[in-house]
Amino acid sequence: MKIKDYLQKAKKGNWAVGQFNFSTLEQLKAIIQAVEKLNSPVILGTSEGESRFVGLKQAVTLVDSYRQDKNLALFLNLDHGKSFDYIEKAIDAGYDGVHFDGSGFDFEENIRTSKKIVEYAHKKGVLVEGEINPILGTSRVLEKIPEASQKDLTDPKQAFRFIRETKVDSLAVNIGSFHGIETTGKSPVIDFNRLKEIKGQTSDKFLVLHGGSGIADKDIKEVIAQGIVKINVNTELRIAYTNALKQVLKNKPLETTPYKLMPEVVSIVSKIVEAKIKLFGSDNKT
Repeated sequence: MKIKDYLQKAKKGNWAVGQFNFSTLEQLKAIIQAVEKLNSPVILGTSEGESRFVGLKQAVTLVDSYRQDKNLALFLNLDHGKSFDYIEKAIDAGYDGVHFDGSGFDFEENIRTSKKIVEYAHKKGVLVEGEINPILGTSRVLEKIPEASQKDLTDPKQAFRFIRETKVDSLAVNIGSFHGIETTGKSPVIDFNRLKEIKGQTSDKFLVLHGGSGIADKDIKEVIAQGIVKINVNTELRIAYTNALKQVLKNKPLETTPYKLMPEVVSIVSKIVEAKIKLFGSDNKT
């Protein structure tokens, strides 16, 4: 089955596929452990920065090796690709899906570039996710969460036109979420009415929620009930990874063998992924 098949299953079954980003082998191992334990399909994400660090071809090879060796439903997606040229490289390297973040372009240019990407990607069987309005924040701890105004949120009529003209497979929607986690733990205010309106205009496409790290569990369940079929998680994994590694190094100041330091880190990150998989309802769905 392809990534599109699982998104369709999620849509019909009212659950969501998680996208979990990685930039180290330890993060990838942690995600794989959770997938094996819970028998869940997952999307493995690399942003442009993460993929430049790991390497596009290297990321594809790593994911392929786990997919083939363990017979897992793993799919690799380029997260927030900003240009046709880089997305083309990811497609040629073997990525299963690409997310074109054209939110920095004006609407017409976003449509033109998205169409070009869709035409290239679909010839190779690669799924394309589009984006109209930027999801605010960055994937780290924030002193204050960005407050999304009504003009920042995805316009349902624009979403309809964007999907109709570009033929993207899925759309990342801004309904009030943000990238990152506020130091106080404050959750963003999700505009469920806006999501309902967007769903009404785009019922035949897959809707994606970015910024899944900072959202309350009850709100996650509600957005899934209202049609979100893919949820991206990155910041929580980064925080768990760095905090765990700092603690391990503090507890074992004389240890210099990396593979003896990392198992605890992998275990802690894996538990975060497990909790998200259960929350999204994707366990035992392969």
